[in-house]
Amino acid sequence: MNIKLKSVAVVLPLMLSSAVWAQSSRDYINIVGSSTVYPFSTVVAEQFGKSSKFKSPKVESTGTGGGFKLFCSGVGVQYPDITNASRAIKASEFETCQKNGVKDIVEVKVGYDGIAIAQATTGTPFALSLKELFLALAKKVPDPKGGDQLVNNPYNNWVQINPLLPATKIEVLGPPPTSGTRDAFLELAMEGGCKDFPWIKALKDKDENAYKEICHAIREDGGYIEAGENDNLIVQKLEANPKAIGIFGYSFLDQNADKVVGLKIQGVFPEYDAIASGQYPISRPIYFYVKKAHVEVIPGIKAFLEEFTSEKAWGSEGYLTDKGLIAMPDAERKQFADDVKNLKLLKL
Repeated sequence: MNIKLKSVAVVLPLMLSSAVWAQSSRDYINIVGSSTVYPFSTVVAEQFGKSSKFKSPKVESTGTGGGFKLFCSGVGVQYPDITNASRAIKASEFETCQKNGVKDIVEVKVGYDGIAIAQATTGTPFALSLKELFLALAKKVPDPKGGDQLVNNPYNNWVQINPLLPATKIEVLGPPPTSGTRDAFLELAMEGGCKDFPWIKALKDKDENAYKEICHAIREDGGYIEAGENDNLIVQKLEANPKAIGIFGYSFLDQNADKVVGLKIQGVFPEYDAIASGQYPISRPIYFYVKKAHVEVIPGIKAFLEEFTSEKAWGSEGYLTDKGLIAMPDAERKQFADDVKNLKLLKL
């Protein structure tokens, strides 16, 4: 093949690809990702559909990890425009995006959320420390007899960990590995409890992989029950079993206050002010990510971003706070609103 033909062979597929991309554009926004951010995204989508000339976006709850997998698969109408996330994007996920042609990404911090440890309102209330949570849920724990050795988790009842805790079986319903809530729980709660053991804490500087293997490994003998990405399902299961406890975002606790109640962690209840101030120990920022390449192609993305980052939506008295969102401070909201308006690109 001569050089001229080679050039045509390269350019033609690109032209065809652009034509297909333009002709088959969706007329609605496609959003995937975190089950924690899902309720906020859904409310904005509904409001946007009512108040704009555009169709309501399609919002799916796939979990944070599942959302990034779909989002980073490529550019084009067959791929999502936005993914919700209950943690920041990982370097490995960012690299996957880049490799698959998702080069320009806009990161939007939505606000803050607390991870609630909750039980049914009909259950007997009790409080937990991060250390007790770690001992209840870790795959391996320091030997109760003493020393710097690990053993398979021997604790089956809460009272075995602390005589002040209930004499009931350890049953904790929580999210699967694909969930951003699970990632944040491991980092904030499990590591927080892990660090109460000085010899494990010291391991972080010597061998971070070994440290994480201890702190992040969840037991698989029935004490921890993966309940899927649907936080509503955890609420239902807690109602059916008042002796169990569950792990989910504060917004679900807030929306289901007639069915479930949060436990005190380190002496602090998962409440709005405690999460906003950072006093509650298991709290984290939540996000969504946008493909810049889709902004000018899929109708309504710019307007949707304006709606989400408006004071009437995510402001301290916006309609999202009624759904349990912990608003960012004024200056931080303004900064992110400006970044979104300018489609500032994420750099890792």
